[in-house]
Amino acid sequence: MTRVIEVSPERFDELVSEALDTIPPELTEVMSNIVVTVVDDPPEPHLLGLYTGIPLTERGDWYSGVLPDRIEIYRNPICEICRTEDEVIEEVRITVVHEVGHHFGIDDARLHELGW
Repeated sequence: MTRVIEVSPERFDELVSEALDTIPPELTEVMSNIVVTVVDDPPEPHLLGLYTGIPLTERGDWYSGVLPDRIEIYRNPICEICRTEDEVIEEVRITVVHEVGHHFGIDDARLHELGW
């Protein structure tokens, strides 16, 4: 698929930051040991984002000294499915919330039921 809209890496970073700012404070306060990054291309086709780590619901007393969980948001695939910057903004928000949901232990099926 050819890219319909080009969003600069700097602008895309801003959109991801703005999407993170929409997450309610009571949730961001309990997010722990996680980093969110923007990557141009995913490790496999059709991914818009990816959560890698140990969800909060699976962490126990043993959890210490581990590398941060990682959320990657993929710029090129998101831009490829959008025609306007408004669509990019909405897709970034959906993708960020979806991947943050995984950090809270919510699986794909439930996230899709919830519209994320």
